[in-house]
Amino acid sequence: MENILASLCGTSPEDPLPVWIHGSIGHCFNQLTLNVIPHVILAVVSACFLGTPRSGSGVPCRPSWGWRIATSFVLAGLFFADTIPATISQQELGPVYLEVLANGTAALTWLVHGFALLMLCRSIHGFSRGPAVLALLTLLPLPSFIITLVWYCQSGTAWSPSHPGVSCRFAILCLQLASLLAYVISYLFPTAGRQDFLSINRSWQQDQPISEPGIPVPGQQRVAEDGESWLSRFFYTWMNPLMKLGYQQKLNQPQDVYVLPRQLQAARVCGRFYSCWQKKAALHQAEEETVSLTSPIIAGGNGNNDAPDSPHHAQKAVRLVSVLHAAFGLRFYTLGLLKLSGSLLDFSGPLLLNLLVNFMESRQEPLSHGVLYALGLFAGSFLGALLRNQFSYEMNKMALMVRAAVISAIYRKALRVSSTSLARFTVGEIVNFMSTDTNRLVNFCRSFHELWSLPVQLAITLYLLHQQVGVAFLGGMALALLLVPINKIIANRIMANNEKMLKHKDTRVKLMTEFLYGIRVVKFYAWEKHFSSRINACRAKELQKVRAVSYLDALCVYMWAAVPVVVSIAIFVTYVLLGHQLTATKVFTALALVGMLILPLNGFPWVLNAILEAKVSLDRIQQFFELMDQDLEAYYALDSPSDTTTAMEMHYAAFSWVPVEEESTRQPSSTGTLQLHIENLSVKKGALLGVVGKVGSGKSSLLAAITGELIKQGGQVYVCDLEQGFGLATQEPWIQFTTVRENILFGREYDAGLYEEVLEACALSEDLKILPAGDQTEVGENGVTLSGGQKARIALARAIYQEKELYLLDDPLAAVDADVANHIMRKCIFGALKHKTRVLCTHRTEFLEKADALLLMDNGRIVKTGTPADILPLVEAFPKFKDTNKGHKDKAPNEQGQEEAIKTEAEEPTQNSNLIHKEEEKKEGAVAFEVYKAYWMAMGSCLAISILFSLFLMQASRNISDWWLSYWISSISQTANTSVMACSVSLPSPELLLFSTAGLFSPIQDLVKTPAPHNGSEDVNFYLIVYGSIAGANSLFTIIRAFLFAFGAVRAASVIHDRLLQRILKATVTFFDTTPIGRILNRFSSDIYCVDDNLPFILNIFLANIYGLLGMVVIMTYGLPWIGLVLLPLAVVYFFIQRYYRFTSRELKRLYSVTLSPIYTHFSETLSGLSTIRAMRAAKRFELENQLRLEQNQRCLFASNTVMEWLDIRLQMIGVAVVTAIAGIAIIQHQKQLGNPGLVGLSLSYALSVTNLLSGLIASFTQTEIMMVSVERTEEYTTDTPMEPQDKLVQVSTDWPSEGLVEFQQVVLAYRAGLPNALDGVSFTVYPGEKLGIVGRTGSGKSTLFLALFRMVEMKSGRILLDGVDSQLVGLEELRSRLAIIPQDPFLFSGSVRENLDPQGKWTDAELREVLEQCHLWDAVTQMGGLDSNLGERGKSLSVGQRQLVCLARALLTQAKVLCIDEATASVDEKTDQLLQQTIRQRFADKTVLTIAHRLNTILDSDRVLVMQAGRVAELDSPASLSQKDGSLFQRLLHSRQQ
Repeated sequence: MENILASLCGTSPEDPLPVWIHGSIGHCFNQLTLNVIPHVILAVVSACFLGTPRSGSGVPCRPSWGWRIATSFVLAGLFFADTIPATISQQELGPVYLEVLANGTAALTWLVHGFALLMLCRSIHGFSRGPAVLALLTLLPLPSFIITLVWYCQSGTAWSPSHPGVSCRFAILCLQLASLLAYVISYLFPTAGRQDFLSINRSWQQDQPISEPGIPVPGQQRVAEDGESWLSRFFYTWMNPLMKLGYQQKLNQPQDVYVLPRQLQAARVCGRFYSCWQKKAALHQAEEETVSLTSPIIAGGNGNNDAPDSPHHAQKAVRLVSVLHAAFGLRFYTLGLLKLSGSLLDFSGPLLLNLLVNFMESRQEPLSHGVLYALGLFAGSFLGALLRNQFSYEMNKMALMVRAAVISAIYRKALRVSSTSLARFTVGEIVNFMSTDTNRLVNFCRSFHELWSLPVQLAITLYLLHQQVGVAFLGGMALALLLVPINKIIANRIMANNEKMLKHKDTRVKLMTEFLYGIRVVKFYAWEKHFSSRINACRAKELQKVRAVSYLDALCVYMWAAVPVVVSIAIFVTYVLLGHQLTATKVFTALALVGMLILPLNGFPWVLNAILEAKVSLDRIQQFFELMDQDLEAYYALDSPSDTTTAMEMHYAAFSWVPVEEESTRQPSSTGTLQLHIENLSVKKGALLGVVGKVGSGKSSLLAAITGELIKQGGQVYVCDLEQGFGLATQEPWIQFTTVRENILFGREYDAGLYEEVLEACALSEDLKILPAGDQTEVGENGVTLSGGQKARIALARAIYQEKELYLLDDPLAAVDADVANHIMRKCIFGALKHKTRVLCTHRTEFLEKADALLLMDNGRIVKTGTPADILPLVEAFPKFKDTNKGHKDKAPNEQGQEEAIKTEAEEPTQNSNLIHKEEEKKEGAVAFEVYKAYWMAMGSCLAISILFSLFLMQASRNISDWWLSYWISSISQTANTSVMACSVSLPSPELLLFSTAGLFSPIQDLVKTPAPHNGSEDVNFYLIVYGSIAGANSLFTIIRAFLFAFGAVRAASVIHDRLLQRILKATVTFFDTTPIGRILNRFSSDIYCVDDNLPFILNIFLANIYGLLGMVVIMTYGLPWIGLVLLPLAVVYFFIQRYYRFTSRELKRLYSVTLSPIYTHFSETLSGLSTIRAMRAAKRFELENQLRLEQNQRCLFASNTVMEWLDIRLQMIGVAVVTAIAGIAIIQHQKQLGNPGLVGLSLSYALSVTNLLSGLIASFTQTEIMMVSVERTEEYTTDTPMEPQDKLVQVSTDWPSEGLVEFQQVVLAYRAGLPNALDGVSFTVYPGEKLGIVGRTGSGKSTLFLALFRMVEMKSGRILLDGVDSQLVGLEELRSRLAIIPQDPFLFSGSVRENLDPQGKWTDAELREVLEQCHLWDAVTQMGGLDSNLGERGKSLSVGQRQLVCLARALLTQAKVLCIDEATASVDEKTDQLLQQTIRQRFADKTVLTIAHRLNTILDSDRVLVMQAGRVAELDSPASLSQKDGSLFQRLLHSRQQ
């Protein structure tokens, strides 16, 4: 290389490139480094912009662009011109080749630059200044020009007539400088006025790509990636505006994200996929020569063929795999080349590192070699980074395409498949195809390339090992393979323990659910302690399994840490036993290679797993695609009958719900096999045909047969205007999850007149006035917020609004009351629809008197047709029918009441939600420091510090072992002067190996066999022993750390759960009233699971990454202190990049999950409304809707994936910078004789893995933050939940209250601040042993009296005295356990009868039996199996009445002096009720009893009656005197009951 330079510059080979000659910069150095290199850089960057697509709007170039393009071409010309005098006047300035090289390069560069500007000015950049990079790079050659200019002036040869060549060149130089100045000025000039800019923008918007026919993309949305230069594509600069939005937290809805690039837009991808499908299907048909049948997915059915089994023939044909292969295969396999080249470049790092260290050791090699190695390192790592990054980006795009194709294909198939064959799958299963199975297929795309690349990596590594140590490597391999079954055993144990843990967790959550549902009763009886001990027992079992899992995990991690050490020692031992001599070289290289082996071995099982999963999923989806399609053309007869007035007719048609071949295999008993036989049926246009018959006679099946949802087994069906479809109102109304108006419009334009008319006809006007937002009210999924009658009428309104010719109405009158039914018949069926053909099935025969004809059906056949006069009497005569009909008539008025009730119930949540259920708060932004502190405290400071310390020891020992190796090299190279191949290695840490993708590459192999140095084997043994002991210490610290961490995590999980549970047990009743149970349960299930399982796992990785990074920085700065100068600015860059990334990434992930659920809800909704969608011919629109929802979601997913790549490439570049800097510094040090090759090798081998560490750190930190949210949520309840007062101010005697005297004094109570008082100054006294009945209307404050007595809600003012003691001074548990209550809703929990009666276990069996006998329950209990028989969940195995009796038995056991009874109304029959009353009178004869009565007859024999009104005492006297007193409230209540 020196010689080439010397001949080019005409200098001596000893100093080919002198920097300083005769007091000025050397001409050769100036031309090569300051002229050629800058021009090459400018050329490369300009070339990146050559492919920029035109914007399409014919905008003329701005003048400033014109100037720049012109000057570029002028400059190119000037450089060409300059070569002429240079070649003529040889050697005036420098060697001729040098001049030609410099000028040629420059001329070419400016040409390329000019063309790049031309392209740019016609692209989107035309109305801006274009990329700033280009303009800045044009200034790079400037120093060279100026130096040359100065040289001319100094030498005085500028204008010498004696040298015309030189003067000519000086003139050209001045022109070049002037042109460059002109270029810069035209760049700085303003580009375009504001007005121009707007017009350009407008014309550009008109030209925007259209994502879907008829759906233009709004102008302000940028299209991702399209139209970007190569430079921008490699470094994702087009993502920057989006990153900025995310950082400013302005990414709030999916519309803020870029539109997908053109090749990824759902419409295009699906179009390509379907056309491939059709080609495949056509090929199959050609092969099979069957009747022409379109493919299962595309079919709208245009085959014409009656035999029902031949479709199956061709349906098996098209395989999903082959279609995917045809549509995306080529692109998918070519990506493999990217992967391969990336993998091979990964090996370049270690190889070049090896050569570089070698170069530093031997002082003989020329400097240029060192420079070449350093450049190679830079180029290798830079290209490798680009290729790997592009591979994963393209792979993500590939995965998106497959996902879009498969999801829309599944949706499309679901719309076309015949209902009869769809019945094989449940809705849940089909939605699963779209979610789980599709995701597995998409993951397969990624695993496939791993499948071949891992073995390739393995093979190369093994080959290199063999090069090093020969056959000895088999010894180590054998050991590594031995570890595989051990790992398998551990993994199986982990799985088994995991399953058990989940079982215990389920039990605990079930218990928790019961506890929360019965929280009031638990508090009334003061049973919190009992429940908490049961829950804790479950939790203890669960934690035992958690502990087992985390210890096994720790063992696993340790195994992976130990493998490299054990395997390498095994190799060395084998090597020595074979009689070879160990050298340093061998040791390092073998160690490095073993480290590289671990990754493929570890990754392979996962890859295989993913591929097997994908295979299973593929088969499941394939099975779904092979279902039969609806084939309308084969179904309906196309030739119309002679009579034009016929709307529909059937001749000798037979239908079934099950395909023929399945029917024979089915048992006769199975349901749904109704056969329908229609001999002859014809309906005239405009007629009303009534269909009647008993339940199950085939009325709905007849309508299904008309719409083509059944399988036709023969005969003819004709329907007029088939394309138009039908107006269908099904029996179970199908309502979409959208507004009422959207439900009715169903995709048609809004026409105010028609809309009003339809609402009036369906009697919906009144209902809409009640709904909170009128017809803009969202109805829930399946219309949950509407009553049955409203649903039916909305479905009917939808059918009418579609304005079809033929209406099929399946019992729309069933769910509405008589008035509304009359209205609908009058205004709708005989009103709005009077000119249409109508087929109406109904049970309410009274409405059919005006029908044109009636069909009487029975058992799938038409028994009789005729006028209403003929048929109605027969229907009345149907004995079964009479009852149902009568039932209907009786039911109608009642239903109206029922419907009202449902309506008000449905409205209540919408009104109360703003009062009661506070919205769950979603914390924004990063997790607060407090949360981390809480977790630290839960783990215990001592433990936490020791974990961090063991981590430190582990990392330190690892780094020391690496340092020892480098020290070993250095000492050898000092003792032996022979050239030795040496290098150093970093032992990959187990954590990183588990989670890094590219593996930690360490330096490897000597390709040049060198003679072994003469350092006796004792020397090697000494170094090996020290190395072995350090490695041993490292593995010891590793195992200590792993187990300490496992122990700490379990401890923290246990503490967090206990604190949460204790707090919830003591929470006030109001808290439970205002918080939905699901929300509390969520804390106990998913959040606690996260703290148990996921958080420790991620946190572990995160800590390992932090320590790994620190260790790396320490080693690098120790090896090469100068690297500090490079690391500091890079650290700052890293900090900003990761902050930028985390903000945006978090928002995008949220948007992704927000847009994902609509796809699935829309799909399951479509499945439940298939018959309606198809009958109304709306399938096309639904498919489009699905595509739009998918597109929305793919946009967010694409952005979210690309943000990861954006980050990745920036981190890779940081890595490249570090590697290059180390190599550069090393060479400089080497020149100055300062370098220590061992340390340099060590630093470099660390630097090669810096990128993986950096990205690992960000990923694990982001994950840790997400997991910490669970701690935050549990903390929120542990600290902020309102608690009941826990203090005791008075000690009471054990038999208190012994008298049973209860006094209320001016009690005022409100449930929550801001609500009106529920009790408003209540005062009364109940004397010992008195029986007091309490009555009053709903909401008068009856039950509140009990709540106040038990202190479930604290009073605002006033006192309640029991035997003269203020109840507020007594401890809660004491107070509640001394009073007895029989609550209104009986609460039992799962467990034995004994536990339910006496959870604390205070009473003997005899006592329990006596109580049960008094409650008339003993017989029932003995039947069930005695006291220890289980009651099932919430006492399922008892009837409601019996549960009430169990509660009474509990009250009898407490033997309290005061008993409160909140009477249950409906659950006990009259007879049992009397028995109960009798028992209460006998057993509580001497006790004070307060009874809230709903049936007044139960309290007529009480001593006094208290009448409550609006929270005050209205009347208090004996029942007899109150009932006599005129105008008393009690008297009024009595009268209203009697009526």
